[in-house]
Amino acid sequence: MPRPPCHKHIAFEPPCRYFKPAGVPLKDLEEVTLKAEEAEAIRLADCKGLYHKEAADEMKVSRQTFDRILKQARQKIACVITKGHALKIECEKDFE
Repeated sequence: MPRPPCHKHIAFEPPCRYFKPAGVPLKDLEEVTLKAEEAEAIRLADCKGLYHKEAADEMKVSRQTFDRILKQARQKIACVITKGHALKIECEKDFE
């Protein structure tokens, strides 16, 4: 039986919830969902430029867990960009 997921500290509220290709209605696009923890990992590593250990400490997870979350986020974003999908960003308050 797998371990229950631990709570990750997320200090990021996205300014918008969707990104999509211009000129294509959302209903015609495949949607990829970026979890709140994945958006936070992207923000810490790529926007703030933190080392993975520092970013993991800020999210209150291990460095290995942070690396896994970041890898998943980057794969989703790459898929969205290369295939022209819509990106939905979840917020932490979606789960409260």
